[in-house]
Amino acid sequence: MSAVCLRKIDPTRNMARFYHVDLAPNLFGQVTVLRSWGRIGPRGRAMIETCSSAESALVSVARLTRAKLRRGYSPV
Repeated sequence: MSAVCLRKIDPTRNMARFYHVDLAPNLFGQVTVLRSWGRIGPRGRAMIETCSSAESALVSVARLTRAKLRRGYSPV
């Protein structure tokens, strides 16, 4: 799976946001979901979620992506 990159830009509300989700293995045989978000330009925030299997990580990525798409984000 490749990374998911989403953006939400609305000049009337001075809104320019990004949301990035990626998967990566860790040293303990688990899969981590790496999320970063914030305004386009600055560094933003980040969060790491550890999943026990690749399937549960993919479910988490799909859930996060659906939620952001419902909120008006669009793929880059």
